[in-house]
Amino acid sequence: MKLVSFFAGAGGLDLGFQKAGFDVIWANEYDKDIWETYEKNHSKTTLDKRSIVDIPADEVPECDGIIGGPPCQSWSEAGSKRGINDKRGQLFFDFIRILEAKQPKFFLAENVSGMLLGRHSEALKSIKEMFQNAGVGYELSFQMLNASDFNVPQDRKRVFFVGIRKDLNFKYQFPNPSKKKITLEQAILNLKNSVVPAKEGNRTNKENCKIPNHEYMIGGFSSMFMSRNRVRTWDEQSFTIQAGGRHAPIHPQAPKMKFIEQNVREFVKGKEDLYRRLSVRECARIQTFPDSFVFHYNHIAAGYKMIGNAVPVNLARHMALSIKTQIENAEKQTSKTRKKQLELENTLS
Repeated sequence: MKLVSFFAGAGGLDLGFQKAGFDVIWANEYDKDIWETYEKNHSKTTLDKRSIVDIPADEVPECDGIIGGPPCQSWSEAGSKRGINDKRGQLFFDFIRILEAKQPKFFLAENVSGMLLGRHSEALKSIKEMFQNAGVGYELSFQMLNASDFNVPQDRKRVFFVGIRKDLNFKYQFPNPSKKKITLEQAILNLKNSVVPAKEGNRTNKENCKIPNHEYMIGGFSSMFMSRNRVRTWDEQSFTIQAGGRHAPIHPQAPKMKFIEQNVREFVKGKEDLYRRLSVRECARIQTFPDSFVFHYNHIAAGYKMIGNAVPVNLARHMALSIKTQIENAEKQTSKTRKKQLELENTLS
C-alpha cells in the first residue's frame, strides 16, 4: 500500500510503516533543519518542503493511506494549552482538507495526551466529527497508547486517531500491548563507555563520535529540571524523550536524585560525575531508531528536537501492521462476498 506522510519530521512514523511493508512515496516537512536528515534516511521518498497550508490537494499523490502527527505544542500539558485556537493546532484543518480530497483507505494522526484535557473537549469533539465526515466518511477509532507497551523502552503516552473509509465496512481495533517490556539496560547499556560531550556552545562533536550522534548536551541544569527525579534505573523504562536537550533524562548510571524538599532535589554528593544527560544516540535508541539512522545537525539541540518529536519506530510498526492486517482481511471478506453474489446471480440466470 502506498502512503503519504505529513509533518514527517525525521520520519519515525514513516520508518515504522516501511518496516511493516508500506511504501511511503511522498512526505511533507516544512522545517529546513530536518530536510537533510529525512532525505538521507528516506532516499526513496519524495520530500515536499512547503507548509501544508500551501499544498494544493491535487499535488498530493494518490495513495492508500495518509499518516502524520500535526504539531503538538499547542495541545501540550507543558505548553500553551491553546489547542485549536493556536495556529499550529489549526494545522489539523489542513490535514483534514487533504484527507477529504484524497479519500484514502485509511488515515492515522498522532498527537500528545494533553489534547484530552477538559479545556479541549469541544475542540476534540469537533476534530472527531471532521474526521468522521471527511468526504465519504471514515469509521473513527481513538485511543491513548503508552509506547512502553509496544516494545519501546520509554513511558510515552500519545493519542492516536485511526480512520477507516466507510466502504471498507469495519472499525479499526488497536493492537494489544506486548507482554514484555524493554528496559534501558537492553536498549542502551552497550553505549555506556563510548560517549563524548558536545563541543563548547553545544556544537556537534561528530568527528569524535565512534558511534554516530553519540554525544550529549553539556551545561547546567535548571531549577525546574532539579525539581524532580530525572533518573530511571537500568531495569526501568526511560522517562519521555522530549524535544529539548536540556530536558533530556539523566543516564541510568547515576543514582536517583536526592529529595531535599518539595520541588527541590539534588545530585548525590560524591557522585556528581555520573550525572550526565542521555546522548542524542541514546535518545534515538530509546525512540527505537536503528543506529544506521543518522541525524544531521550542526548544533546538538537540533538532534534532540528531531528525536523528541518523532513517533517511536516500534510503536509505529505495531500500528502499521495492525492496520495492514485489518484492511487486508476486510478486502478478502469483501472479495469473498462479491464472488458469492456473482455465483448466486449466475445460478439464478
